[in-house]
Amino acid sequence: MLIGKLRLTNTTLLQTSKLMSTLTIPIFSLGTVLFPDGLLPLKIFEQRYMEMTKACIRDNTPFGVCLIRAGHEVGTPAEPYEFGCTARIQQWDMPQVGIFQLRAQGEQPFRIVKQWNDSLGLLHADVELYASPRLMPVPEQHQKLAEFLQNIMPKVGIEHFPAPAKLDDGAWVGYRLLEVLPFTHPVKQQLLEQRDPAAMLRFIDDFLNANRIAL
Repeated sequence: MLIGKLRLTNTTLLQTSKLMSTLTIPIFSLGTVLFPDGLLPLKIFEQRYMEMTKACIRDNTPFGVCLIRAGHEVGTPAEPYEFGCTARIQQWDMPQVGIFQLRAQGEQPFRIVKQWNDSLGLLHADVELYASPRLMPVPEQHQKLAEFLQNIMPKVGIEHFPAPAKLDDGAWVGYRLLEVLPFTHPVKQQLLEQRDPAAMLRFIDDFLNANRIAL
């Protein structure tokens, strides 16, 4: 895949990930990619997702977020990519009857192994959960990326980033930069699937250099 002059190579997830467990969860297909620890504001009004939200709040259970491969967020169930990230509701409000305002947070990457729709059109799936990328100190050659992120966080708004900030964690720095920089959804999806912090930082560094974005 090309972005300008950059090529994103394909790395097979199963070769670099450790399977943790399996789980059955509802799937929220969205036009965005959710990363571990990432914050996700949602406005819920469709009946299928209202029921999902009520169950997740009641039981304190996660749901899955997958990028849409084909279709739309609203209406007929969309076709999702098979790889996504679980999310857990951290805050919720019902400003009026029939509408939930949610703030969810990404947790663990997963891969769909079986999926089906219920009578409301809500997608459910059996998924394989994978361990989040291990803690990896930001390599010396990429320290400027951590400094760049630290500098832009107040401009974007600290409230849009998970707390506490982990500017010494290569994966955390990489994921947060993917959230705020202008990468396409397919590129974000592939980097989520690769789950290689070192490769992610190299790719972001190359992107910034190729686009002459000063660190």
